[in-house]
Amino acid sequence: MPLFDEQSGEDPYAVPADAPLAVRMRPRTLEEFVGQEHFLDEGRMLWRMVRADRLSSVIFYGPPGTGKTALAYVIARRTEAWFERLNATAASVSDVRDIISRAAARRRRSERRTVLFLDELHRFNRAQQDVLLPDVEQGTLILIGATTHNPFHSINSPLLSRSQIFEFKALTQDQVLILLRRALEDEERGLGSHAIRADGEALEFLAEMCEGDARRALNALEVGVLSSEAGPDGFIRFDLELAQDTIQRKAILYDRDEDEHYDTASAFIKSMRGSDPDAALYWMAKMLEGGEDPRFIARRIVICAAEDVGNAAPNALVLATAAQQAVEFVGMPEAKIPLAQAVTYIACAPKSNASYTAIAAAEEDVREGRTLPVPEHLRDASYPGAEQLGRGEGYKYAHAYEGHWVEQDYIPTTRIYYEPTEQGHEKALKERLDAIRRARGIKNAAEPEGGPPEAED
Repeated sequence: MPLFDEQSGEDPYAVPADAPLAVRMRPRTLEEFVGQEHFLDEGRMLWRMVRADRLSSVIFYGPPGTGKTALAYVIARRTEAWFERLNATAASVSDVRDIISRAAARRRRSERRTVLFLDELHRFNRAQQDVLLPDVEQGTLILIGATTHNPFHSINSPLLSRSQIFEFKALTQDQVLILLRRALEDEERGLGSHAIRADGEALEFLAEMCEGDARRALNALEVGVLSSEAGPDGFIRFDLELAQDTIQRKAILYDRDEDEHYDTASAFIKSMRGSDPDAALYWMAKMLEGGEDPRFIARRIVICAAEDVGNAAPNALVLATAAQQAVEFVGMPEAKIPLAQAVTYIACAPKSNASYTAIAAAEEDVREGRTLPVPEHLRDASYPGAEQLGRGEGYKYAHAYEGHWVEQDYIPTTRIYYEPTEQGHEKALKERLDAIRRARGIKNAAEPEGGPPEAED
């Protein structure tokens, strides 16, 4: 239904007195809006677009309670366009078509533009999003889409290409405090008509615990105030104890198939790679608390042990695979203990990605270069008739020679893929490999003269 009612003359922004505090305290102007300075500061792009009433289709993307809907209402108050709102969780294609039809008629009749605010845009499937495309492209509709999901994962590419994306950030504690104090002072829309004495530490606690979600902080403040009786002095005391009681245990912001899943897993792996066991443990705890499958975490640990530690500390892969097996054998919640053991070992271990880069280089040669034939002396000679074909002829058995090494070609051309580092155990492997390559006449890092040294156990 239209947000503006041209016939009734009613205030389209009237908010019921019993609406939640977060709804009543929505900003009415750009000057009242708090946060998102990276695109709403004076002179920034969206600020200029709104002030000049030259809005084009936009997508507001960010976590809950950061002002996406509030900003849409600010725009509605400023624009001369007709403003309509739909929520994608309840709207149908026919609802969208009705709005498009009215928008087209309005444009023909009066050249007045129509702004459609579509909340929870990611809830529209691809076919529903496609309905919007022609009219967004032609300017019949100016779309304001709001979503908590990464639009590059959930919104059609054609619709993205026709819209500007503005990413909303979680509010800072100071910004949430501004909103809480404003609500306590506002007698018309807020709690200013109540006699309240709010302790600073209580408000700071709400601002911290809401994690940048202004709606959560404001609603917790309202619950605390309205559920409390005034003391002998006639004032409601909003102290730390009451604040702790009104904002219950937080829900972990973690979705197992969206941004939080991939972003947290990325932070987890990069923390192990970066030798920060404390950060790695935090990200793992967040994943487990958010309901992540511990087997997914175990797989990431095994991969990290091979990719980022490698032969610098070979036991890392042994410990990682043991932890993976323990997850299957023990199950949660105890499985978090062997997972934590593996994570801390990998994070603290010396690092080398030499094995990872070596196989990547070899794969590139196989894909892009000429396929090399297997030399005759390396071919399988175990079957009857192999000798007649010359298979295996001239092969030298390495264990029959001093140092269990003998000069012999194993590939038709010179290739160097594995370049061991000086890290941890890999330093010993590097010394031996450098000596072998030197004996074969392959250019490599300088090393002492003599045969290849024995590798350490």
